[in-house]
Amino acid sequence: MRTSGVLNLLGKLLMVLSLTLIVPIPFSLYYDDGMLRTFVLSSLIGAGSGGLLLLLFPPEEDLGYREGFAIVTLSWVTMALLGALPFYISGKIPAFIDCYFEAMSGFTTTGSTILVTVEVLPKSLLFWRSLTHWLGGMGIIVLTIAIMPLLKVGGTQLFHAEMPGPTKDRLAPRIQGTARILWTVYVFLTVIEMILLMTGGMDFFDAICHAFATLATGGFSTHTASIAYFESAYVEGVIIVFMLLAGMNFTLHFHAMTGNFRTVIKNEELRLYLAIVFLSTLIITVAVTVADPASNLAKHFRDALFIVASLVTTTGFGTVDYELWPPVCLMVIVVLMFIGGCAGSTSGGIKDVRILLLFKYALLQLRRLVHPHQVQTIKLGATRVPQEILIAILGFFALYLVFFFLASIVVTATGVDILTGTSAVITTLSNVGPGFKVVGPTQNFSTLPELAKIVLIICMLAGRLELYTVVVLLTPAFWRMARKPSLRTFSLYNKQSGPDSRATAFNDHLHE
Repeated sequence: MRTSGVLNLLGKLLMVLSLTLIVPIPFSLYYDDGMLRTFVLSSLIGAGSGGLLLLLFPPEEDLGYREGFAIVTLSWVTMALLGALPFYISGKIPAFIDCYFEAMSGFTTTGSTILVTVEVLPKSLLFWRSLTHWLGGMGIIVLTIAIMPLLKVGGTQLFHAEMPGPTKDRLAPRIQGTARILWTVYVFLTVIEMILLMTGGMDFFDAICHAFATLATGGFSTHTASIAYFESAYVEGVIIVFMLLAGMNFTLHFHAMTGNFRTVIKNEELRLYLAIVFLSTLIITVAVTVADPASNLAKHFRDALFIVASLVTTTGFGTVDYELWPPVCLMVIVVLMFIGGCAGSTSGGIKDVRILLLFKYALLQLRRLVHPHQVQTIKLGATRVPQEILIAILGFFALYLVFFFLASIVVTATGVDILTGTSAVITTLSNVGPGFKVVGPTQNFSTLPELAKIVLIICMLAGRLELYTVVVLLTPAFWRMARKPSLRTFSLYNKQSGPDSRATAFNDHLHE
């Protein structure tokens, strides 16, 4: 692996990300919250660190998939480090591990928080907290790819590293073109939601923060009570709609905006996604109504729909304490946390398309028992699904379960009770936000031991990058041929020289 090239690219990414720390400054000046120095210093540290990497390590050409995996994972690690600086420098969150937890939760759009009272943060820090959601939401799909021309490296490697799921739709001949189209859709939906929320009585600050959190399916609110603070059916309705939109494959939004409704209607994953929302809402509404027949049915339906939309899209907003619902509702909630939204969305979780293909694969095995000599295939829409994708999905499920059990064992070994520990792993691995008991919808993660928080940070990152991108970095084979990074001052680096034969052979093996 060309380590110098990876570090050089990380330097360029840090330079770009340091500019985002300037964005909250107008809010700091407007609200006069004393955070100007904090954001300026954080931005300078980011720019300085990036500049130092650029000075010390030369760029390298012909970066392959291994470098793509390393760049994507390390960029999210360093991005959270940079994002944690405003919390730490301001002193509003004293412990750095808590600052890093909050920043990683923001960029991975998890929404889990260590804050007991959200309102104690200055307005500009609250805005930065929401902005990390918005940058990380679409960023996980296309942010790095969109700026590849600036970084002077092809986007294919990072496209495969960031999107290891079963489907990768292109809307333009070049990946950069696809990235720009998706960012345009993302910005458009954000602006529309912000306008609608302001129409419902929200001020500009709350509207933009909640629009950022909704489209990114993040769930950070500017109020401790989350969406329940506003006590507005209109606000809840708007956020329900946009949470569901954010949980859809963003390529479908582009098709809808260009009039290609046939593609949207025929999409099997979308139909499954909507069916899950409908059935889950129906089950919870009936269960809650049966448990409390004298209560308001319409209110139960509204609460059920909001929580279902919030959890299946892994947003994590709240309007009620779902832990007070009957046990069957809690089982539905756990299933929703595992499943998540559609592939190509800003949601976390296993993804509906994997569930769909796994179900089709199970039915295929049953048919083969009845008709062993009949040639049968699995299709997604009109497209035949290759065998290697089905194998990859089975591998993902196996890896997901192993990761879940190992993380749960470590977290509970720190002294956390089993319900809190396992639900904390589920909610961070699926990037949902709230869990049960100590980390429930009305609680937070502040009381967890430091080791548990570190494990959950790893879960957030692994879940957002869909496991493979992170786990592959932990394999010895990945680092076996890594080249020691060379400093510019002492390097014999020749821009015209090609990659060494061992690295080429390894990359060829990955391409196979």
